[in-house]
Amino acid sequence: MKHLIEGSFSSKGPATVEGVLNQDAMQQACSQYPDRSKVPAATAKKIEAAELKQVKYPADGKWLGDWKEGEKVAQNGRGMQFSDQVGGTNGGNCYACHQMTKAEISFGNIGPSLYQYGKLRGNSEDVVKYTWGKIWDSSAFAACSNMPRFGHKGILTETQIRDVMALLLDPASPVNQ
Repeated sequence: MKHLIEGSFSSKGPATVEGVLNQDAMQQACSQYPDRSKVPAATAKKIEAAELKQVKYPADGKWLGDWKEGEKVAQNGRGMQFSDQVGGTNGGNCYACHQMTKAEISFGNIGPSLYQYGKLRGNSEDVVKYTWGKIWDSSAFAACSNMPRFGHKGILTETQIRDVMALLLDPASPVNQ
């Protein structure tokens, strides 16, 4: 398989052959289960525990940024594609998988609805920490998740994650209206 990829794929921009071929331990484990719903429970627990250890919470204790900037991140589907600039700003493309606001009429349903996320869950320390961890490394809470590991893989910056956190948790955010 490696030779097929190397022979038919060339690195361009942020999309590199190395990025495809050099799987970390979680990717290697999950590659054994194309149907992610069939990961054995013991394997899932090991993956989640290992990934949870790698979540980096904000050192300064600042969890929330600007929800308006978070909305821009959620709407932006660009980043890490061969046609993008190396080091350019990535988006989260959250609406591709989640409903987040009532105003948005085009959204995916691969992930759960996040509409009224903060309004329904509150902003306890547990909710805030879980939300950060899920964005940072989704496989820490659901082994082999389809959701990108935004922080772990460096897709989003810590500032962008704070902004998405605000979009999800700030009572003034359109997500919570």
